[in-house]
Amino acid sequence: MSHDEANGPLTARARALLHEWVASESLRKHCESVSASMGHFARQNGEDEDLWGAVGLLHDLDFERYPNLERRDDAHPFVGVRHLRETGWDEEVCRAILSHADYSGVEPQSPMEKTLVAVDELSGFVIAVALVRPDKSVRDVKVASVRKKLKDKAFAAKVSREDITRGAEGLQMPVEDLIAEVIAALQGEAERLGVAGTPVSA
Repeated sequence: MSHDEANGPLTARARALLHEWVASESLRKHCESVSASMGHFARQNGEDEDLWGAVGLLHDLDFERYPNLERRDDAHPFVGVRHLRETGWDEEVCRAILSHADYSGVEPQSPMEKTLVAVDELSGFVIAVALVRPDKSVRDVKVASVRKKLKDKAFAAKVSREDITRGAEGLQMPVEDLIAEVIAALQGEAERLGVAGTPVSA
């Protein structure tokens, strides 16, 4: 996502809302990384980067306050979507956010919805892979190292490998290609996401 799209009207509004609802730096970073991946895929497919980026920022808006481990309808993502509807956000945004929760009853159908499902868990996972590198940089993360870490069930154990596989299938992409695109997306936003790396002392 270029600087302009990263600060487009919807994305800027979404980022302000994210900061209002989410105090956790790690959850904010997760939403920013998903937004970067969404913007990357939008650009590749001739879609609206500002819209897709905003959806990435908003998809876990209510997760910190209402994590919904019991999958009730009065928690994530239903509370956030209710707020978005009440404050005039487009139904396209609301539907996409509902569709990324496999218990919401909303199946991902549009390219934007399918992309959100595909990049949600994977964006966070690639960031995690970058942060265990000595230089803490995403710039040299390779597809093979992400694949290897995916096989290690103890690494970033909360990340659903099944969701990543299902997401790639939804986009009709090999998992390796999806990983490569997400790495490229995050590399483009490395500074903002805090994964541009630090010099490794000798």
